[in-house]
Parts: sequence; structure tokens; C-alpha cells
Amino acid sequence: MLKKSSQFFGILFFCIFNLFVLNASAIDLDEATRTVVADSSGNTTVLSPEQVKRGKRLFNATCGACHVGGITKTNPNVGLDPEALSLATPRRDNIASIVDYLKNPTTYDGLESIAEVHPSIKSADIYPRMRSLTDEDLYTIAGHIMLQPKIVSEKWGGGKIYY
Repeated sequence: MLKKSSQFFGILFFCIFNLFVLNASAIDLDEATRTVVADSSGNTTVLSPEQVKRGKRLFNATCGACHVGGITKTNPNVGLDPEALSLATPRRDNIASIVDYLKNPTTYDGLESIAEVHPSIKSADIYPRMRSLTDEDLYTIAGHIMLQPKIVSEKWGGGKIYY
């Protein structure tokens, strides 16, 4: 009897603990934090909590193998940090330009297409994970890239110092 009741209370405790802990650990970012630059004109947009969660999940599943922590494994000199994105040509420091890059990637100086070596919608036949991504998916991935510097600060794109 004692064994059954201890198992019951153990399961009950586990369920209640998960109920409260999982709710408390969900990312609750305020509106100011979720506000990111939407286009090259400087217009901003507020990402919904669902877009934040979905963007993180899609980024990790689609881009995370090469860009964990905002670095670029194939070229550590070019990361996804705000400075590197703003120095690219064309600038990639807003959601619209990152979406454009994900559709048709170019070199850092913008002169040549790199669609054959970088996953993109244009090269979805080479990179199968890109096949099923919609424009909304690309938007949430770009939103994740723009949001991360606000959440993890200098760690995003910080390279070997942090990862």
C-alpha cells in the first residue's frame, strides 16, 4: 500500500511540477524586445510570441547546423551578428533583406550568387530542407536572426569565445 501511494504521489508531484515549471520557462519577451527592423527604410515590426518560438525552431532545424550561435562555421569571419549583417552589400540587417538573401544568397560583397553552396529557396533541389519553407517561414527565421542579439547580446555571432 505504501509503495502504491508513494508512486501515486510521485506521479502527482511530477505532473504538478511540470505544469508550473513549463509555464514559467516559456520565453516571455516584452514587446520592446520583440520589435525588430522590418525593412531597409527602418520600419519596425513586433514579432508575436508564436513567431519567436517558430523562428527559433525553424532556424535550429534549417540553419543551425552551420550557424549555431550566430556564427558561420564555413567562414568564421562572417557571422550573423548585427555588425556583420550591416556591413554586407547589400545590407542584411533587416527582415526583408534576410528573406531576400534566403531566397537568393550572394557573396558578402553582393557580386556573385552562392546559391549552389548556401541553402536557399533557389537551390531547394540541392538542399531539401528548404523545399517546404514558405515566405512566412523565411520571415520567422529572419525575425529570429534579428531578435537574437537582443536576447543573448554579444554571444550571438561571438564565435569561439562563447561556443
